[in-house]
Amino acid sequence: MNRFIGVALLGLGVLAALPTSAPAQVSCQTFGNSTYCSNGQSFQQYGNTTYDNRGNSWQHYGNSTYGSDGTSYQRYGNSTYDNQGNSWQQYGNSTYGSNGTSCQRYGSSVFCQ
Repeated sequence: MNRFIGVALLGLGVLAALPTSAPAQVSCQTFGNSTYCSNGQSFQQYGNTTYDNRGNSWQHYGNSTYGSDGTSYQRYGNSTYDNQGNSWQQYGNSTYGSNGTSCQRYGSSVFCQ
């Protein structure tokens, strides 16, 4: 089973739910405090906490995000790093992951592969 991460780049809202094992095409749309993704995952943000429909949650404090599954993310400038050796770089509307993923934001939609 793929292990999913909710990449919580708060400057962008919830970016995407991407499998870490292999690239896949995923698109997400945000409406208010809710984000819905084509892989069936959805996110709701309340204050500094984001919840998904799979029982996961992420708490955001400054440039750090902590997941209920033990993951953590730190953002420095246009780069985000997790505690498992992954990183993401943001350039304008595009984000590129060290695991080969890339995402583009268009308005309230995000497309990842």
